[in-house]
Amino acid sequence: MFHIRVLIFRSIRDLTTNMSANKNNLKRQMKSTISAGGKQPKLTGEKGKESGWLLKEVAELRRAAQGCEFNKKRLRYLSDTQKVKQSSQGVLYWMSRDQRIQDNWALIYSQQLALAEKLPLHICFCLVPKFLDATYRQYAFMLKGLQEVVKECKSLDIEFHLLSGEPVHNLPAFVKSWNIGAVVTDFNPLRISLQWIDTVKKHLPSDIPFIQVDAHNVVPCWEASTKLEYGARTIRGKITKHLQEFLTDMPLVDTHPYCASRAAKIIDWEEVLSSLEVDHNVCEVEWAQPGTTGGMFMLESFIDQRLHIFATHRNNPNSDAVSHLSPWIHAGQLSAQRVVMQVKRKKNASESVASFIEEIVVRRELADNFCFYNQNYDNISGAYDWAKKTLQEHAKDRRQYLYTKKELESAETHDQLWNAAQRQLLLEGKMHGFLRMYWAKKILEWTASPEEALSIAIYLNDRLSLDGCDPNGYVGCMWSICGIHDQGWAERPIFGKIRYMNYAGCKRKFDVEQFERKYAAIKKNPNLNAKISV
Repeated sequence: MFHIRVLIFRSIRDLTTNMSANKNNLKRQMKSTISAGGKQPKLTGEKGKESGWLLKEVAELRRAAQGCEFNKKRLRYLSDTQKVKQSSQGVLYWMSRDQRIQDNWALIYSQQLALAEKLPLHICFCLVPKFLDATYRQYAFMLKGLQEVVKECKSLDIEFHLLSGEPVHNLPAFVKSWNIGAVVTDFNPLRISLQWIDTVKKHLPSDIPFIQVDAHNVVPCWEASTKLEYGARTIRGKITKHLQEFLTDMPLVDTHPYCASRAAKIIDWEEVLSSLEVDHNVCEVEWAQPGTTGGMFMLESFIDQRLHIFATHRNNPNSDAVSHLSPWIHAGQLSAQRVVMQVKRKKNASESVASFIEEIVVRRELADNFCFYNQNYDNISGAYDWAKKTLQEHAKDRRQYLYTKKELESAETHDQLWNAAQRQLLLEGKMHGFLRMYWAKKILEWTASPEEALSIAIYLNDRLSLDGCDPNGYVGCMWSICGIHDQGWAERPIFGKIRYMNYAGCKRKFDVEQFERKYAAIKKNPNLNAKISV
């Protein structure tokens, strides 16, 4: 592999400069990351460590990992051709799910391929003006993260191209125009992404290798399992046995020594944001700084301040004990593998580390497995037979309360805990994980049918949550309403054998009134409707 060693330090210098420029702003925003007030577990930072230590440590780890071999089990060829087209003028990484430069196995492989062939390296991102029920909130977070990607590309002599429209309409034409010799892309198990891959594949020249790399999961989805898994207990062992092989150091994406013959078009980000065909009334949130740098600072604060209480307090919505990392991992601005590796370095928190790895590796990759191997991952047809049967048997049960989608979105129910959770979602673009389960199950209880309940739950999550339109969200809704990855429980009205949750059970677990008070105050905020139109 060819490297211009002197220029590595320019990347690290730029990273450190960005870190310093954003430090004060990010610290303020992390302090405002929503905690419920009142008595909290003691949060203590790492002694002897200054803010920003994680970025410096990770930069050193990447540099030390230079020369690490790429495990080809992370990739699969989508084309019959496997050899880079001769007399071509570049290798293309089609960035989609994993929107970052460093710790990105798809880009690492793309650069290694380009270096071996002595070719320029290009990255393109195909921006569709509308995606499912996503709103300006999610798009702004994504696009501001991509601005950071573009800056880093410039410092590394990698050309970044923002293409507008469906991939099939512009990616094959780009490949032809720039005489690309190989295309590498990342992995997403969602239906629309799989369709994009399939249609692009059909329109690429037959002599161009088309390669997919799972850069999102620690253990590649197709390596973890070749079939739909029943639940965490059936996939846990399969993932665990592969961890030693795949949980490895990740080398630096280096300055690229082979430059393109022409530069990429300059991007007018303001014009891009204004051109989106999404609901602009669902605004950005204040607590989450978009981009990899913001995600790294949030990870740093988790390791320093919250990880040690994760195992004992993560299910208490009044305790700031969770990672808050899901927006960055969902948007691909943070690598789950990097997060796991850094969390594992934490000393004296073994129980919390184990609990966190169960969530970010086993449970998250189980969600990818479900969406990849089950085409009906977002509708009742994707449920187990026992769940479909019990829901059908109780579909006509009398509901004490019935709410419309608009009433639910506006948090206008009789249940103040549910309303508070919905207001958190409206204002912050997130909801505590324990309350997400209660929230979705109550939608089943308060709507006319399981089909309507699932549709509304997915709509609200995809529309309002920063980590919406994600396998975790679909599986969370399917678990709550359709019993996916769960078992049958005692039969009761409406729910049948689906696991039940109620207000009294929440009161036994945490101070419900404290949470209600916090978000009840938001309802009286006259500026709320100006921020979010429902």
